[in-house]
Amino acid sequence: MSTLPDPSRHEEVLVSPMYLAGSNGTGDAGFAPVAHWPHHYLDDGPCQLLVTSPDQRIRIGWFGDDFELWRITAGEEAVAAPRWTATFNHVTPAEIVAGLTTALAQDYAESDPYEGNGRFLADPSVYWTDSLQPLLDAGWRRGAAKYGTVEITAPDGQSGVLIDNRLSGWDDETVTFWAGPQGWGTRAEAVFTARTPSHLIAATAAAMASSAPVIRERHMIHREMEPLVTLAPVGPAAAPRVPHAPTPLDVRRTAVTEAVRRATHAPRTAADLRMMAAQSRTTSSAQKRSSALAPGAAAQPPAVSSARQHSR
Repeated sequence: MSTLPDPSRHEEVLVSPMYLAGSNGTGDAGFAPVAHWPHHYLDDGPCQLLVTSPDQRIRIGWFGDDFELWRITAGEEAVAAPRWTATFNHVTPAEIVAGLTTALAQDYAESDPYEGNGRFLADPSVYWTDSLQPLLDAGWRRGAAKYGTVEITAPDGQSGVLIDNRLSGWDDETVTFWAGPQGWGTRAEAVFTARTPSHLIAATAAAMASSAPVIRERHMIHREMEPLVTLAPVGPAAAPRVPHAPTPLDVRRTAVTEAVRRATHAPRTAADLRMMAAQSRTTSSAQKRSSALAPGAAAQPPAVSSARQHSR
């Protein structure tokens, strides 16, 4: 038996349905909608990266080594207790997290921080369908559930959501999305507390219902998941490839590049322009004197100033 590594393990493939694709080991897609928000790198703590809205009322935490990989909260003030909390475990595809972070970015852009408002703090609807309508539209069906609960299941039976209205506390976890068989490496879970706005849960549901495949390397697909998913090669004959979202490091590099570009093209002050003109005249005079002293100077073309060369 050959001990050489199998290169096909790192071959990129398109995986569908998305909710069974698992994590690719990074949070890039989930952070992409809020790439312009402040990033706080906390390498020494369990939360390795914290992305916040500019006023810090929305907090998106990445816990790289924990079972609950994502913890997202929102509060009336930066130092206030969270009004609601959403958690996503280590198996949940970051593309599903992006459904929530995209909605949060839009809500914040439309809010007034000085008024302390924002749709991301709205009260949830009393109608459960307002949270799960994208799933119903995609053909997910309501199953037989206990009194006080609502359960919706995907047509393939491999994903679903449970709403438990029997819990009465504001901080109780009342909405649970799941996908895949039970198991540490196979079951994706997303959990929302009772006061989570319905439209944010619906945004997550829409991502769950999406038919768009996602890109993974073959070794990222758990063995138990292989019979449950469809894999297609990434290539000219395959569906258009979805570009990778920028990583937090990419965002920082882009910011530095943009700052250098702005500095390079910034308007010159009057003092700068006078200094450039003086340098141009000095360079031109020196070139003329050098030409006059050199043998055969009369046959040489006239010197051109550095300012004119720069203008060309």
